[in-house]
Amino acid sequence: MAYAPFDLKGKVALITGGNRGIGLGMAEALAQAGADVVIWGSNAEANLKAEGKLDQYGVRVLAQRVDVADEHAVAAAMVEAVAAMGRVDTVIANAGIGGGAASFAEFPTDVYRRVLSVNLDGVFFTLREACKHMVERAKAGDPGGSLVVTSSLSAIDGAARNEAYAATKGAVIPMIKAIAVEHARYGVRANAVLPGWIATDMTAGAQDSDVFNSKVISRVPMRRWGEPEDFGGIAVYLASDASSFHTGDSLLIDGGYAIF
Repeated sequence: MAYAPFDLKGKVALITGGNRGIGLGMAEALAQAGADVVIWGSNAEANLKAEGKLDQYGVRVLAQRVDVADEHAVAAAMVEAVAAMGRVDTVIANAGIGGGAASFAEFPTDVYRRVLSVNLDGVFFTLREACKHMVERAKAGDPGGSLVVTSSLSAIDGAARNEAYAATKGAVIPMIKAIAVEHARYGVRANAVLPGWIATDMTAGAQDSDVFNSKVISRVPMRRWGEPEDFGGIAVYLASDASSFHTGDSLLIDGGYAIF
């Protein structure tokens, strides 16, 4: 029999923030590998557009309008996704927002609270509901599952004027490690992905800045911005049986920026 660990046929992957950017890049790769896909997003129009894009791969696609900062909405949406798809094998907590200030001394409390509500609370709620489903499956004789969180280079690097964002992206790393240790007995693994400078809506302003490109992107050893498509491979790997013994890790995908 041929070695085919990256064949995801029969598996279901749920990606929060899956209607654009890195989340959509992951969703497309997972669908191309054969996985049925659930995407969560708070923008109905973007959800519909992403759903149409994913339909071309011939897999089942479910798009749900979900605000991950809403605990009850997350719980209800997970139940709905499992009912519609039959199971969920991979959950990628990718939804996130930016939010900075002119300086840390001027950082607005409301911005701080909003960033935490989506980037930290949203991850907590999403992964908690995913664990409920996966533990129940395991106890019924069907163990296994993969949990992934999209952290950031900001978790390990100084992100001036973005202290709230950096704090959330740092916090999810020990959260994912704790989940990994607790749920390994159920065959569930948990890992973090840390993107570097990626060309998405969140970085649109920096992409158009000659100063930023000359001062920052020029220091990326790969000499370019990352693209959402650059995260397809890691998503497929972590959703696949190839990563069945890989858990509690943080995977930095930044074109070499952090080491240069």
